[in-house]
Amino acid sequence: MAEVTAQLAMRGVSKRFGAVQALHEVDLSVQPGEVHALIGENGAGKSTLMRILAGALAADSGRIELAGQPYAPPDPHAARHAGVAMIYQELSLAPHLSVEEDILLGIEPRRFGLLRRSQLRQRAHQVLELLQHAELTPARKVGALSPGARQLVEVARALATDARVVVMDEPTSALASHEVERLPEVVARLRTRGVSVIFISHVLEELERIADRYTVLRDGRSVATGSLAGTTRAQLVEAMVGRSLSEIFPRVEHSIGAPVLELRALAGRRLPHEASCVLRRGEIFGIAGLMGAGRSELLRALFGLEPIAAGEVRVAAASDRGHPPWIRRQQRIGLVSEQRKEEGVALALSVTENLTLPVLGRVSRAGLVRPRAQRALAQQHCDALGVRCADLSQPIAALSGGNQQKVALARLLACDAQILLLDEPTRGIDVGSKAEIYRRIGELARGGKAVLMVSSHLPELLGVCDTIAVMRRGRLGAARPVQAWTQAELMQEALGDA
Repeated sequence: MAEVTAQLAMRGVSKRFGAVQALHEVDLSVQPGEVHALIGENGAGKSTLMRILAGALAADSGRIELAGQPYAPPDPHAARHAGVAMIYQELSLAPHLSVEEDILLGIEPRRFGLLRRSQLRQRAHQVLELLQHAELTPARKVGALSPGARQLVEVARALATDARVVVMDEPTSALASHEVERLPEVVARLRTRGVSVIFISHVLEELERIADRYTVLRDGRSVATGSLAGTTRAQLVEAMVGRSLSEIFPRVEHSIGAPVLELRALAGRRLPHEASCVLRRGEIFGIAGLMGAGRSELLRALFGLEPIAAGEVRVAAASDRGHPPWIRRQQRIGLVSEQRKEEGVALALSVTENLTLPVLGRVSRAGLVRPRAQRALAQQHCDALGVRCADLSQPIAALSGGNQQKVALARLLACDAQILLLDEPTRGIDVGSKAEIYRRIGELARGGKAVLMVSSHLPELLGVCDTIAVMRRGRLGAARPVQAWTQAELMQEALGDA
């Protein structure tokens, strides 16, 4: 039997940035119609490898073949024209355009320089029929779509260009649970057309459901490849981190003390409608629920980023109807937002500046910042959370998403917050780093800090928290000990099933 030519073959690909060897002789092979999982910790080289594939970077050495032919795109436009489509974690859509305009942006059918609107609509309609999603109508504005539907617009773009290789980078990170469930159907439709899919995700459960084979990158090298069907999750994790990870959700023994925060029928201007709970010293309190249920709005109202319309907040027995963030910080309350790039970090500043910004008074004398003290403080907290960067003076924008998130968490530790409000604290973070953060959260609880944590990943809540409550349609349900919940019960409660 003749050997099938690989749809994509990357051999010995290397890339250096100054003193940093980002990729070292990486190999990756993907067959036609195959879903291939690209796995690795933040900073392992996945993004660099995919940017080379997409034409955004040029490799220093190595060779790439697409359908058996040499492939070296000079820019992303050439890569797209050759049949390589990228669907990034942060979508690159134009929200003011219609669905049909966004799908064919840059490849619009024209004659004598004039747009052929009827042909554009016909082509968009053909592509949308393959995706079978009620929201996706050609004339609808992209900005009015749900996150899941916007993700499908990116998929439709790939189909419109007759892509041979589609790269999905963390495609479920911003999707609700019911939208995540549709993704295997979409991937299956791509496979039936012979499209190869490179699927990047830190959620191993997703990869096991969707992918056929895998390649693991670690420290810029390809260290393992094979069939997912014959590989255990423990083997994948060990290949990723280079060591045995006995517990993905390490438990740190801690005791729960007196109440430090109480919400009584708290309501925001839009969401939540009603939320009552008690958070105690040393407790990790998880909030489950679907996207849009009001979980993030609850944390933001509590921290003073959104107005409180009704209800009461009690912090250390003192009652209020809402305070601005600067007072909440004085009350030693800290927030890590789920909107990392918009609110979590200042992309133009360095790692040191990001981490020490709220505590400059501690590293200043006579109104002047002492750089050595500032750097020492940043180094201390970066080491505690395992932040990986070339240098603390490096712009935080150059760090991976997971390392940016670690800096945001480290900033709360630098502020010595006693009540931590964590909104999706491990979104976009690799398994090894997640375990470190879970352990650190447990250590903080052991030290008497109280944690109120929102997460869409139910195994995370069940593995980390002491207490869980479910937010449904703006109302927070009764809290129960973690042992009283199962994953199925959490989902039923979130959906409102009997």
